[in-house]
Amino acid sequence: MKLALVVPGGVDRTGEFRVIPVLLALIRRLAREHEVHVFALRQEASADCWSLAGARIHNIGDGWSRLRAIRAIRDEHKRAPFDLVHAIFSGSCSMVAVAAAILLGLPSFVHIAGGELVALDEIDYGGRRRWKGRLREALVLRAADAVTAASVPIIESLQALGLKARRVPLGVDLRAWSPLPPRCRRTGRARLIHVASLNRVKDQATLLRALTVLVEAGVDFQMDIVGVDTLDGEIQRLAHDLGLDRHVHFHGFKTQRELRPMMEAADVLVMSSRHEAGPLVLLEAAVMGLPTVGTAVGHIAEWSPTAALAVPVGDWAALAEAIGRVLEDDELRLRLAVAAQRRAVTEDADYTARTFEALYLQVLTADSAR
Repeated sequence: MKLALVVPGGVDRTGEFRVIPVLLALIRRLAREHEVHVFALRQEASADCWSLAGARIHNIGDGWSRLRAIRAIRDEHKRAPFDLVHAIFSGSCSMVAVAAAILLGLPSFVHIAGGELVALDEIDYGGRRRWKGRLREALVLRAADAVTAASVPIIESLQALGLKARRVPLGVDLRAWSPLPPRCRRTGRARLIHVASLNRVKDQATLLRALTVLVEAGVDFQMDIVGVDTLDGEIQRLAHDLGLDRHVHFHGFKTQRELRPMMEAADVLVMSSRHEAGPLVLLEAAVMGLPTVGTAVGHIAEWSPTAALAVPVGDWAALAEAIGRVLEDDELRLRLAVAAQRRAVTEDADYTARTFEALYLQVLTADSAR
């Protein structure tokens, strides 16, 4: 098959910076069997093409990116026809994919991987905050031949909108993240890790307030926070104001190679997001034998209470209590880690690629029959 994938970015030519690792893992696997062209709306400011993970990357660049992306897909289709168009993320990506597919008479697929279905007005986030966004998603998702999402909460959100969808988690590349068996926690200072861009959606303010509760309770811990700062030092200043300088260390962006040893040294991954389709880092942590405690979003809600511990969004007291509980009870921590690893390894990057390929064939076969 010849496949057109539409993505917002995450396919930088370095293959290491400004990438989405699970997306590269999927592309690499699809490219082994198929001709894959990836149309990235905003990877770089200027239009360009390069090869990555066995695929051809078409960077659309700034300025009328959606219209130019549709034209780029059409032009490549003229060289040799595509079999289908697949958007990874909805919003602009799905609009481009579905419009191009309709124009060319092809099947279209949309994978929900972000905040396309939510409206968090207090932090100005989500695809459903404006009537235009709601209308666009309603039209585009209903026009797609198949809609998928990473976790049960997103599937339920789609069902509430009257849309049928299939659960397809974006799995971890086990060649890059070879599994480690869950291990007993070392005595002494607990090691916590949080991996996410510093932004309103990831809600590190709630995370830090939970950590102050742990300090007041006498828990000895170190929290490593890994991620690009998009808030101009606001979270670091809050950590200082809360008296967490001895406990919290900010590391900025880390490549996958740099992140792995930090995961190996940790005891618990802690997430505080207001919304997630994943998070993908939970799957990486699980493969490394690391359990997750976090707010009830995405996979965290889906896996709790057997493979993760979830607490209400924004509830730092409950988050602190859950972290403390896992640190105090190593049998519980190991039980969560084993269950999480079993899930993540079963639904790895190979599983994701096979599932999408089966869905492609199902839709293409039905289309041919019609």
